[in-house]
Amino acid sequence: MAFAAVGRTTRVRLPHWGAMRTIQASMASRRNLSSYLVTPKELHEALKKNPPSPISPDPRVIPLCAAWFLPNDERSGIQSFREQRIPKARFFNLDKCIDKRSPYPHMLPDAKGFAAAMSELGIRKEDTVVVYDTKELGIFSAPRVGWTLKVFGHQNVHVLNNFKLWVEEGLPTESGELYSVECCPYPIPNFDAGKVASFDEVKEVALDYNKEGAEGVQILDARSNGRFLGKDPEPREGLSSGHMPGSVSMPFSLVLDPETKAYLAPEKLKMVFEEKGVDPNKPIISSCGTGVTACVIETGLDVARYGSPERRRVYDGSWTEWAQRVRPSDNLIWKTE
Repeated sequence: MAFAAVGRTTRVRLPHWGAMRTIQASMASRRNLSSYLVTPKELHEALKKNPPSPISPDPRVIPLCAAWFLPNDERSGIQSFREQRIPKARFFNLDKCIDKRSPYPHMLPDAKGFAAAMSELGIRKEDTVVVYDTKELGIFSAPRVGWTLKVFGHQNVHVLNNFKLWVEEGLPTESGELYSVECCPYPIPNFDAGKVASFDEVKEVALDYNKEGAEGVQILDARSNGRFLGKDPEPREGLSSGHMPGSVSMPFSLVLDPETKAYLAPEKLKMVFEEKGVDPNKPIISSCGTGVTACVIETGLDVARYGSPERRRVYDGSWTEWAQRVRPSDNLIWKTE
């Protein structure tokens, strides 16, 4: 450590040059990406300043593709990634970084599984990660991966708003097969259970609906209104559609611009939640089919600063777990006749 004299009598301990460079790089990265949502231009500039180099030990900006399509869609995330992606991006497979012991899709992995996935992707704990979707869908699956990184305590994580605009603005892209990246040890993180709602917790909310003294927890359902009402089928064969008692139909498309498929501005997001009667002073649980687009709603709430972050959660199993676990005698799948 070095010392620098200040005035005549005060000495301040300064970090050595290597540490200074790391601190400055990290600060620069945070200044460049000051908001959770990142515009294509902001990410492009940040990548020029902090490219994902395998040589430099400094924090890097790493684009992370979270491309994913519903199971009844013929397209696949990895196919989309191969066809067009941000240069040097890594691919996060939503169908593989999961709890493999669970019968329900996309359940969060344990801390060891998450750390292994990050290590395999060559992502370090101090790196700034910017998650993005497909150009075909716009905002869709990236918020889920961004939320997952938050749950496991990755400090510098953002969501691109969005890759569709990146392509339309003519920013650089590449195509082709995946290239190998150097694995690096990612420390096993802590799991923030406060961001996650379990089946039992959501069931208790549903059973308490309209009962005197209930806490008034609000469940926002990101699926289409037809699935919510029980009129349209679920994309997973054999699964009943419908909704949980007291839940609010909040199709994730409501928080996105219909043309760009990017998030609406914060003030417009607030109007969407207000029009749906969502009370920011009460707890909120976001749900969907398998916990993917629920995170589109959760991120919209975060961007709009609507509701306390400590009182907002995502139902990880969402409707796929709900429809398979509730008993007919419980009367917890409601449909609109």
